[in-house]
Amino acid sequence: MTTKSKLQSVRELPEFRALVRQRWAVSLGLTVAMLCGYFGFILVLAFDKSLLAAKIGEHLTIGIPVGVGIITFAWVLTGIYVWWANRYYDKTVKQIRDRMGV
Repeated sequence: MTTKSKLQSVRELPEFRALVRQRWAVSLGLTVAMLCGYFGFILVLAFDKSLLAAKIGEHLTIGIPVGVGIITFAWVLTGIYVWWANRYYDKTVKQIRDRMGV
């Protein structure tokens, strides 16, 4: 079986198609979550600076912990993707490869 025909047969597998759909769903969901968090922060910064400029200590405004929260949120979303990929995606890819004899 040639490489091209193997590739074509993998694309026709229902497991492969389901995996591709699931990967897109997870990736898109996490991307939307990150964009909402990031652009939400930017929009608040653009339209209500006083909210983020409110002091919560002598030298600290609420904008600093919120900004750190946005960065932490990105790390958490990355961790969620890695967890999902390690738990589901990689196992399914291995099953498909084993089935194809690759």
